Amino acid sequence: MMKGVVILCGAAVTVLLALYLRFSCFSEPLSLNDRQGSAVRAQAAGLEREMVERHGHMLMFLTSLLGGSGADGIAPGSGGRLVPLEVMGQAGALDCEELTYVTGLQYVGSGFTKLVQRGTLRNGKEIALKSVHNQGNDVTRCVRRYGDPTGCRTLATYKLHKEVTLLRTLRHPGIITLHGHCYENSMAPDFRVTAMLELGSPLEMIQLLQTPWEKRFKICLELVNLLHYLANSPMGSISLLDFQPRQFVLVDESLKVTDIDDATMEEIECKTDKDCTLDFPSRTFALKCSSTGRCTGVNEKRNLFNAYRFFFTYLLPHAAPPALQPLLLDIMNATGDLRYGINETLEAFQNVLKLYKSGITYRRRLLYLKDYMLIEGYKLNETSDDYRCWPSYNHRGCVLSVHNSEEAAEFCSKNTNCHHFVIGHQRTWTGRLIATFTSSVHKLIPDVNSRVYMKRPSDLKK
Repeated sequence: MMKGVVILCGAAVTVLLALYLRFSCFSEPLSLNDRQGSAVRAQAAGLEREMVERHGHMLMFLTSLLGGSGADGIAPGSGGRLVPLEVMGQAGALDCEELTYVTGLQYVGSGFTKLVQRGTLRNGKEIALKSVHNQGNDVTRCVRRYGDPTGCRTLATYKLHKEVTLLRTLRHPGIITLHGHCYENSMAPDFRVTAMLELGSPLEMIQLLQTPWEKRFKICLELVNLLHYLANSPMGSISLLDFQPRQFVLVDESLKVTDIDDATMEEIECKTDKDCTLDFPSRTFALKCSSTGRCTGVNEKRNLFNAYRFFFTYLLPHAAPPALQPLLLDIMNATGDLRYGINETLEAFQNVLKLYKSGITYRRRLLYLKDYMLIEGYKLNETSDDYRCWPSYNHRGCVLSVHNSEEAAEFCSKNTNCHHFVIGHQRTWTGRLIATFTSSVHKLIPDVNSRVYMKRPSDLKK
């Protein structure tokens, strides 16, 4: 075991040295007078100190990462990569050669340090390309201070190196997939360090608020599953320090975190309980100091409260089924006060899901369906229908999920402009049926997978 640790640490040092030699290109001072030369040398020395500091942080990070991940070292001849290609996942690993063939680059977004673009591979698949943002605050502020664009770009790459390593190590459906990466000094400056990622769409909270509750609950449940994994990861408990909706994307309507360079495994050191306070803009929590000199569960609790204030508060209670509202209120109160840990929170979410799937939210007696005529094997051409409801799966009509036809009949009967509804073979992620509600008479179209329910003439007159 000790031999393996030595190999891992040695490999980490080798990688860091290779990265230093590969990307460190401090500009040589020009022939200036003594005062100007001294200023330039002082700037270069300051940048080099920051570089050495980043090296130290990266070394500590890699040592703890490799020690906890079960990796068996970095293969020789890996071309300067932090990790060997064979452990990059079943989908295969893209490299620098593949990057040169990417076409159709389009801007997606940018932040303090990184720029994200989308592009198309030779096989037609679209991916996201994450690289250092040369016009971002991180690089421009460094250039103003040290006057060395090349060195400042190199300094900024460390966050991307860390993120690539984390994405290689942490495997979970709620974490964006790393398809490959490129570390190559001969590439254009914008692409010398590039992560090639699964392409997602930005998380737009305003748009999410206009979607059905079931869809919003799914996102919250996926977030809780992710936080449960981070609390019990192979590297230990991980906290996302920059925890905001903009760090997440949707891939095929599933939530994934895409920006994890600010993740930390370190927990607050303490001597007494007074050293363990978790501060947020609106709340401060007192935690316990453990016998090991660390604040107990601080990473887990930080993630959970951020989930409460950025996600649960907006997405969970709004337009929730009445039968589930007391349970959701309990979740909101318990996470908002940090009375629940991640295990209890996940259990509470799973209980809500179980009840929702069971049909607890609908009436079991057939009170409304008897007022409708059933036409099997048909659907309606409702493309020109002006009937709307909110929230709907289709904003140009009224499309809802229902447990069964009785629940659909109840909704239609309670809305005077609704005269028909169609149920097909489509289902939501919970197994509920998709029903389309209309107000006008439409042409019947044969469809073996659908059935039309029409209000009886006597009921239309009411």
